[in-house]
Amino acid sequence: MPSNDPRPTKAQRQADARARAAEIRRQQENAQKRNRFLAIGGAILAVVVIVGAVAFVLVQNRQNATTYGSVAFGGVDSDNSALVAPALADVKAPSTADASGGIPVSSAGVGKTTDGDTVLQVYFDMQCPVCQQFDSINSGDLQALAQEPGITVLYQPLSFLDDKSSGTHYSNRAANALMTVADQDPEHFEAFMTALFKNQPAENSHGITDDQIASIATGVGVPQAVTDQFTTVTGGTYQVKDASGNTSDKTGNWRTFAPFIAAATAHAATLPAFPNGIGTHTLVLNGTVIGNGGSDGVNWTQSGSLKSAVEAAAAAKG
Repeated sequence: MPSNDPRPTKAQRQADARARAAEIRRQQENAQKRNRFLAIGGAILAVVVIVGAVAFVLVQNRQNATTYGSVAFGGVDSDNSALVAPALADVKAPSTADASGGIPVSSAGVGKTTDGDTVLQVYFDMQCPVCQQFDSINSGDLQALAQEPGITVLYQPLSFLDDKSSGTHYSNRAANALMTVADQDPEHFEAFMTALFKNQPAENSHGITDDQIASIATGVGVPQAVTDQFTTVTGGTYQVKDASGNTSDKTGNWRTFAPFIAAATAHAATLPAFPNGIGTHTLVLNGTVIGNGGSDGVNWTQSGSLKSAVEAAAAAKG
């Protein structure tokens, strides 16, 4: 059927096409503007979030520095590589410690050993995840070994992982608490150490609080009169060394056994067991490093393997 509507002229069609094209461009420009605004707004929000996060970390670090500044030996300089660690002979040690900076456990009791014993040294840091794994598999065997005549398990506490607890010095706090128990309540030493490992905080977290450490201790039978001493602070002098090797004396405050822990760590770093620097856990049986994947056959990840090796060494001693 013929239409009465006149057919658009060529000029009208071109005008309509130009109008549609102009509308499309306008819509595209508006979309681009919105996207720019959104991008700018997102960038501003991201900057605000980042600034806020940085500010939070800085505030938290300042708070940690204030709260935990008197934990480790050296006080405010405790994280300074120029800090001079004391000698074991010059510091207050737990009453059960030996000359190597360790806590011996044998059938005679904590802090006691017998000449000629087969000695298994266990070097550990309370913040070390591998040490936690080691303890979860072997703590029962270690306690059993320590009750066998002629065998001493020598626990060697270290604190070289303090920087893994976001300024709260967890390695030192836990080690100091453990040394306080070794000194004041040695019958709960082994149980407390294993309980601390079971509750070990993740690396690079803030660690667990002093109150939580005390609660873990009382949970295994440590008297509150002992846990109250976990945060006791004492004062003294320490040395720092400048770039020229000259030393100067300073005064500071730290927890009771912090100098002992620092001295034990520094002493361990000089031993043949650590030719490439301290690492934990490390096992030394009668002076020989074992369980590090060598030919000694000790696989500490398998319950009973370490115990069998120590018992065989004791039997060979006769």
